[in-house]
Amino acid sequence: MGEVPGHRVLRLVEVMDTLRRECPWDRGQTHESLAKYLVQEAYETLETIEEGDHAALPEELGDVLLQVVFHSAVAAERPEGDPARFTVDDVADAIVDKMTRRHPHVFGDADAADPDAVKANWETIKAAERAAAAEASGGGPTSVLDGVPFAQPAVLLADELQRRAVRNGVPADLVADDGGAGGGLFAAVADERAEGNDAETDLRAAARRFDSRVRRTEAAARADGHEPRGLDEEQWRTYWARTG
Repeated sequence: MGEVPGHRVLRLVEVMDTLRRECPWDRGQTHESLAKYLVQEAYETLETIEEGDHAALPEELGDVLLQVVFHSAVAAERPEGDPARFTVDDVADAIVDKMTRRHPHVFGDADAADPDAVKANWETIKAAERAAAAEASGGGPTSVLDGVPFAQPAVLLADELQRRAVRNGVPADLVADDGGAGGGLFAAVADERAEGNDAETDLRAAARRFDSRVRRTEAAARADGHEPRGLDEEQWRTYWARTG
């Protein structure tokens, strides 16, 4: 019988436990000190995907997985009974429970004939989860926007707020420029979404195109013996037109 997929994750957990015991740097880390690395590693993985470097993807995903195991190791060192204590198995249990609960068409008896039906089920289940959580905590009424994390890039945040609102009955025409700072950008995200596009992905693609053209323009100037930083505006426009 072959090795079970995932068995090497157990070795990663062992390596992490050893590092927490024997490496001064690893031993000194906390959830707070590690937070920036979680974001950094996620973006490095995203960049690898955008560049189509799938051969490098296992290493980058490994760096993301390490962060999950690292945080779990930190939490597992808390004393029994501490509400902030959890293990890597608790993390796995939490996501397994969530995925099975939110896919009743796979693990239960619900029907979902297409992706739209799956998303509709997902929203209904999440809304019920939020209401149950609020009731358990003695909180007040819930909002359809509860749970949207604001600690994410602004374009992603705008997109998620808009999608959540519209999926829960807010008229699409109310997602517009409110006249305040950033209102035009918020409305632009809505326009991208209305066309079936992903605003964050498209904006990153536009940024990459701009980066590439600036570099091509600089190369064209250097080929003529000019240092790009010394170009005036008209020279920039001339070389820019050559690289379109």
